[in-house]
Amino acid sequence: MNDTVLLFHGIARTKKSMEKLAGSLSGHGYRVVNVGYLSTRFSISDLVDIIRPEIDDAVKKAGDGRVHFVGYSMGGLVIRAFLARYRPAKLGRVVMVGTPNNGRQIADFLKSWPLYRKVYGPAGQQLITDQTAMTELFGTVELGIIAGNRTIDPVSSLIIGLRVPNDGKVSVESTRLDGAAAHIVVPANHTFLPVNKTMWNQTLSFLKDGRFTS
Repeated sequence: MNDTVLLFHGIARTKKSMEKLAGSLSGHGYRVVNVGYLSTRFSISDLVDIIRPEIDDAVKKAGDGRVHFVGYSMGGLVIRAFLARYRPAKLGRVVMVGTPNNGRQIADFLKSWPLYRKVYGPAGQQLITDQTAMTELFGTVELGIIAGNRTIDPVSSLIIGLRVPNDGKVSVESTRLDGAAAHIVVPANHTFLPVNKTMWNQTLSFLKDGRFTS
């Protein structure tokens, strides 16, 4: 196999959080590029331009192979913004994991708090549920979405809604996106989605066949 997979981590995380997933995909024959960026210092739009050289280099090295994208949490939004502007000719499939495609209620609640603004920066303000200003950034692709439905954070779940299925940070409904080829819910918490083996297997299934396993 000569396909490449680009990995994108979430806000306030680093590419280290995606290393185990990278190892799993490498073990199945993919060339993996684990993209790192300062997620709390810049807007999503700015991040796209910052990471473009690394992605362009990966696309060049992929040759005739397809280039797939996998993003965890805000990483999925970075992918959407990137592909809307710079779609590779050999684009493969895209998997979003716990991505707040319709925003996070928690961001709505905390967006004006000085500590939240300091910790999460400009991109944190773009995670609110009113995505009107973000629409122009996003494009459509062959997309599979993985959501979690286990929470270990009662406060966050209270903000989201006690009867609303969620992973402790993002509601299942917020992960949905019109035009997605497939959507699946796995028993996982948002924080630990990157190291969840069920998520790994479902990601691999979609990258290979364009569908999740039942």
